[in-house]
Amino acid sequence: MKIKGSIDIKKPRDVVVHYFADPKYLSNYQDGFIKKELISGEPGKEGAVSKMYYRYGKREMELIETITTNNLPDRFAANYVHKQMENTMVCTFTEINDQLTRYNYEVHYTLIKWFMPKLMALLFPSVYRKQIEKWMSQFKSFVED
Repeated sequence: MKIKGSIDIKKPRDVVVHYFADPKYLSNYQDGFIKKELISGEPGKEGAVSKMYYRYGKREMELIETITTNNLPDRFAANYVHKQMENTMVCTFTEINDQLTRYNYEVHYTLIKWFMPKLMALLFPSVYRKQIEKWMSQFKSFVED
């Protein structure tokens, strides 16, 4: 399942990319984000592997992020592995003008292992899309404010 979209942010590209690239800002726009720990490699560089922690109510979730491409300010790509699913994310940042940046994203769920998420993806794919769009909207609000 692939989810693609874009959002226009009323800030210069270097500002948008600054907030995107620095994990200390993740909690400002990703609900439930707790922390990101480097496992191997150089932070933010291709090949870097990190563990990301989230909490949703009483439920905790861990993801392993592997950066596959970091050509910021133009492009960023990473793989995310969870015990129940795996996905890839590709983000590009296009300068529309000196005060407007287009953030394009593509998330591809490559493996869904557990029955419930697989069923949700088949019957209600909008659930996944809405979560991604919510985070994009929150990112836009955070950067513009």
